[in-house]
Order: sequence, then structure tokens, then C-alpha cells
Amino acid sequence: MASKSKLTRVAVSIGSAMGKADRKAHQVAKAGVLAKKELRDIGKQVDALKRQLQKTTKRLRRALS
Repeated sequence: MASKSKLTRVAVSIGSAMGKADRKAHQVAKAGVLAKKELRDIGKQVDALKRQLQKTTKRLRRALS
């Protein structure tokens, strides 16, 4: 079997490093999408709580006056 040249070995190590970096980039992008979705859901919950608080405040003011 022919021995691999230094150039081939370096190319393999560069390719594997690029593959690892690409995989990590995909993981980060996926996590970013998930974080955006979670923030949107939290925002919806905050809006719902805000509406609930406004209704409760209105009822309380009516009851006290």
C-alpha cells in the first residue's frame, strides 16, 4: 500500500476540523432557533398575565368604590 504524503495527511486533518466546526455551527443555529421560540412563548405568557392583572385591577377598583 502506498504511503500517504504529508499533504494528504494535512488535508485530512483540515477536513476533519472543518467538519467539527460545521457540526458545532449547526448545533448553535438550532439552539438559537429554539431560544427564539421559547422567548416568543414566554412573551405570550407575559401578555396573558398582564391582561389578567388588568382585569383583576379593574374588578378590585369597582369593588372598593
